[in-house]
Amino acid sequence: MARLHFYAGVLVAPFLLVAAVTGLLYTFTPQLDAFVYDKELTVAHTSGTARPLAEQVDAARDSHPKGTLVAVRPGSGEETTQVDFALPELGERAHTVYVDPYTGKVTGQLTTWYGSTPLKTWLDDLHRNLHLGTTGRYYSEIAASWLWVLVLGGLVLWWRRQRRSRTARRLLLPDLAAKKGVRRTRSWHAVTGVWLSIGLLVLAATGLTWSRFAGAHFGEALDALRSGTPGVSTALPGASADEQGGHHHGGGTDAHSTHGADPTSIDAVLEAARRDGLSGPVAIGVPQDATTAWTVSQNRNLWPVGRDSVAVDASSAEVIDRVDFADWPVLAKLTRWGINAHMGTLFGLVNQILLAVLAIGLTCMILWGYRMWWQRRPTRADRGALVGVPPARGAWRGIPYGALVPGVLAVVALGWALPLFGIPLAVFLAVDVLVGVVRSRRPATPVTESGTAD
Repeated sequence: MARLHFYAGVLVAPFLLVAAVTGLLYTFTPQLDAFVYDKELTVAHTSGTARPLAEQVDAARDSHPKGTLVAVRPGSGEETTQVDFALPELGERAHTVYVDPYTGKVTGQLTTWYGSTPLKTWLDDLHRNLHLGTTGRYYSEIAASWLWVLVLGGLVLWWRRQRRSRTARRLLLPDLAAKKGVRRTRSWHAVTGVWLSIGLLVLAATGLTWSRFAGAHFGEALDALRSGTPGVSTALPGASADEQGGHHHGGGTDAHSTHGADPTSIDAVLEAARRDGLSGPVAIGVPQDATTAWTVSQNRNLWPVGRDSVAVDASSAEVIDRVDFADWPVLAKLTRWGINAHMGTLFGLVNQILLAVLAIGLTCMILWGYRMWWQRRPTRADRGALVGVPPARGAWRGIPYGALVPGVLAVVALGWALPLFGIPLAVFLAVDVLVGVVRSRRPATPVTESGTAD
């Protein structure tokens, strides 16, 4: 355990450091957005009655005549209404036009990604993939795949050290009495890790849920357990299977044409959703043909999370299907809550502060870890070694076979579920064994009669 913690800390820490720093930057995107995009996101006054939503959409269309209307997020209070238009050249992104709901005037336009501003999208990409696309996602998955290993390994090592120590009263406090050196650095490193352990484990678990490889396995497991995020049925009564199968919201053959549902129906659709109990902020999905229902979904990420959704037949202004967040499978709820907590939106400013503390604490732990590595560097007498000496190998030989075999099987299963944990671990073990074999075959240094090596 000590040897694995040592090498994993040395080799994986750079990935964790980058994830901590970029995550800290992303944490406060709501405040940054409010400062940078004040004109687009907020209105100067909130007096009077909001204009009909269809009128606001018309104003957005006049400002952006090209593209397909795909979504509308009605503004309320100090927030502007956001109207999304898709274009082929934008891919998953959209042009979002911002409209003052009280005056009907356009306040600005941005290229967004699922409603996120350019700044938030840039910081999100920085944290997820360092703006390196698919290749860059390996870094964040390696960090998440090994963070929990380092945390649990560190807890085990800390507990073992405390059991041998006579100063058990200092279990959760750094050893301030220790002289400057590796002992004091290790104390700060360990105690900080203990205090932050639960939060770091949550970050690792939630980060893995949407990673490239582990996230795919997680999604397959949810599907197998029928615990994926449910969605409303948008099939209108009387529509043929061929007509229904041809619809893909926001994509497909006709997704980027200027044709689609009649936007003048949007007020009746929203009113139907409100009558059915959908309160708070919502997003309205605009169908691209007459055979598909509109969707209205709550998008409240703050606790208590609001994620109820309905499908509405615009011709009759009636709700034809509904899915409530309360009826989601437990695992789907946990996934939603975990994502919101990881992004700092579940508990508002408190959530952001906790994430900032975790990021800063993790950064300090990494720096202390490297300081320990440097402080344990060999002296001039230890010729041939360039870095801090790792713990001795071979501790696994003392593990009973009854525990060793299940442990190996568990590690193999974890390596399959978390490939960017399993592959680096296999490489580490192979290199470590190879180094051990090479060293064991080195001839012993001859010793002279005086007892000194030649």
